[in-house]
Amino acid sequence: MSKFDPKQAHHTVFDALLDAAKRFGANKPILEDQERNPLSYTDLIRASFALGRKIAAMTKRGEHVGLLLPSSSAAVVTFFGLHAFGRIPTMLNFTAGLRNLRAAVKLAGVKRVLTSHRFVEQGKLHDIIDALEEICEITYLEDTRKSIGTVDRVFALAASLAPRRVVMKTSPDDVGVILFTSGSFGAPRGVVLSQANIVSNVAQIAAHIDLDPAWVMFNPLPVFHCFGLTAGVMLPLLTGMKAFQYPSPLHVKQIPPLVKDTHASILLATDTFINQYARAAAPGELSNLKFVVCGAEKVRDETHALINERVGPVPLLEGYGATEASPVIAVNKPTDNRRGTVGGLLPGIQTRVESVEGINRGGRLFVRGANVMSGYINSADGSLEQPQDGWHDTGDVVEISDDGWITILGRVKRFAKIGGEMISLMAAEDLASALWPDARHAVISLPDPKKGERLILVTDRQDADVSALLSHAQSAGAPELTVPRRIVKTPEIPVLGSGKTDYVAIQRMAET
Repeated sequence: MSKFDPKQAHHTVFDALLDAAKRFGANKPILEDQERNPLSYTDLIRASFALGRKIAAMTKRGEHVGLLLPSSSAAVVTFFGLHAFGRIPTMLNFTAGLRNLRAAVKLAGVKRVLTSHRFVEQGKLHDIIDALEEICEITYLEDTRKSIGTVDRVFALAASLAPRRVVMKTSPDDVGVILFTSGSFGAPRGVVLSQANIVSNVAQIAAHIDLDPAWVMFNPLPVFHCFGLTAGVMLPLLTGMKAFQYPSPLHVKQIPPLVKDTHASILLATDTFINQYARAAAPGELSNLKFVVCGAEKVRDETHALINERVGPVPLLEGYGATEASPVIAVNKPTDNRRGTVGGLLPGIQTRVESVEGINRGGRLFVRGANVMSGYINSADGSLEQPQDGWHDTGDVVEISDDGWITILGRVKRFAKIGGEMISLMAAEDLASALWPDARHAVISLPDPKKGERLILVTDRQDADVSALLSHAQSAGAPELTVPRRIVKTPEIPVLGSGKTDYVAIQRMAET
């Protein structure tokens, strides 16, 4: 296992790719998707120059270019193609809704969006395209590829032979990508990550967990989400692992057999998705995985038990991150997997924990390091709101062990003040999950004239009732204040495209 050296990780994105090609072999197959046409490092670099040259002809240096694409080889080639010519990928969340998507395009100053005819047709995204066409140009990659001629191919071939001479010179501190926060608790914010932020986070992960270049990373998570982009694309490509991209985590029946067929070693997922994959998988389809890395939501004990029962001893490694941290802050290890925690702090990340009034355990986590963002885009003038002295306020209440393992106690905004007591909504969710482990639950709070706030449980458990929950809390020794006294039943708990619980939608459900 290597040590993390921020100076060694201070590279541009394209230089980091070229370094990986040199280290692991230019002809090594490194990228594949459901089309099953593997690309080597050389293929990826050459394709990036060919496509990037055509995009450069219709954009300006430093321009924020929107990407409305699923996880695929095309998305990866486009990402690196933009970097090869000094353009800035701006990752658009096609599941965010028209209002949020239009707001993101305006906030980032996007004038052109790259997408795909096939993706628009299959995803039925015509309404989104119609809305975006009112404020920016739409360019389809299929049309751009058709325009690549002999001159372009000769240029790309020559460029791939001497790429460092051809690639547009940028600085590691220049913008590497613009992403948008998940919006699980409110309107998404535009996050600017530098090129060094992304490369540093990859180096931090590689210094924390031993990774084998012979492994295959299976990524069904969207590249508009930082977890899918950094862990699913950049991490494997820069550490010599083959990156297999799949367009949607929702294809529950298709993914398990493909995991087996691709000889995948690592699967990226959330608790919700891995639970579904395990139930849908035939015997042996997931059992060759070395481990599964889960983010975005808490991994339940029921999911650990399900994997052990149906798949075998495949570790579920819960991790923790934030878009603003590129995103990984902590993750468990295959050799040290502590349930109930989100893992050990990555090397090179400083932490500060500040007490929160009314909350007795833990404190509010601030992080600083080479992976922490350049800043948020200000809506007023497009300038950056930078982290104060480099510190990012995660908004999470945590406890950190002496050896750096983090336990999440909740988000500051996910505590309710009831009868003068600060109650964790996450703890209330855990009560429901312990009683009804096969169901999905979310707890929100609403104003209450007598007690200040009251808890509402939203669940897909159709026979859930308050009396059973209260009895369980009493037997578990949990305070009665943590028991929601109203239950809203729904066929399905809404989630975002990243797999996170959509608390904005749940709040609306509870208020009606």
